[in-house]
Amino acid sequence: MEESLYGQMDLIVVGEVEPLKRHIEACQLQLSVGEGFISLPNGRQVPLQKVPALEGQNWQFGEVSSVTGLACYRYAKAAIELAMSQSVTAVVAAPHTEASVNAAGIHFRGYPGLVAELTGTPADKTFLMLMSPVYRVVNVTLHEPLKDALIRLDGALILNALHATRDALAALGLPGGRIGVCGLNPHAGEGGLMGKEEALFIKTAITDAVEEGINAHGPYGADALFADREFDAYLAMYHDQGHIPIKVASPRQASAITIGTPVLFGSVAHGSALDIAGKGLATPAAMVQAVKNIANGK
Repeated sequence: MEESLYGQMDLIVVGEVEPLKRHIEACQLQLSVGEGFISLPNGRQVPLQKVPALEGQNWQFGEVSSVTGLACYRYAKAAIELAMSQSVTAVVAAPHTEASVNAAGIHFRGYPGLVAELTGTPADKTFLMLMSPVYRVVNVTLHEPLKDALIRLDGALILNALHATRDALAALGLPGGRIGVCGLNPHAGEGGLMGKEEALFIKTAITDAVEEGINAHGPYGADALFADREFDAYLAMYHDQGHIPIKVASPRQASAITIGTPVLFGSVAHGSALDIAGKGLATPAAMVQAVKNIANGK
């Protein structure tokens, strides 16, 4: 991470010694780790909040495992609890592997749901905002089968997402930021020729939001909306509608924050890259961007 960030924040690493040592050795990183700290090349020591999870367990790099899934859950839970107790201001989490966490018997569909659960925030008021140098994108529905997302989509959920987006933009220094809303169907339904969801509930949610003073516009066909790049944030109806444009426009530079909850929680917008785990090949660019977004408030 860039030296310029060190002076902007006090860092705490949540994890444990043994897996950190294994990663440092495998990837030939210029770091060392002790029982309560990590030493950086410049001599700075970053405190290590130890959370026992993998000690004495058999695990390998790049494998889906209930053991590592449980560790991921415990690390994230401990970090969120630090934020809830106001011991830290925000949390930035490394990428997770949903299959591993679920293999541990924990129902898990990504960090936003976990943050919602641990903070007592209703799931239908918790959303993910993807952030990159080009876009800020909020997903109304996220990690669920598309057929389930289509059933769950309604005006109330979209309005909740618009509330959360407005509040997140204000927190990022953009009060009254313009929000462009994607339609669900091609060409935003083409006046009903390609679907009626836009007229049935998406437009209604936007109208209700505007009456509350939210600067929302649409619905627009997603392809045209993202091509214009005229808005401060974009509301996508389902996972791929939001993730594809941001990853195409900003490969390996996108981060993600959970919005609608009392904890400021960020992560990367990509997966765990199990095929290159422990090989020293992964780029930290998205993780650095996630920390910058949290530190700089944008």
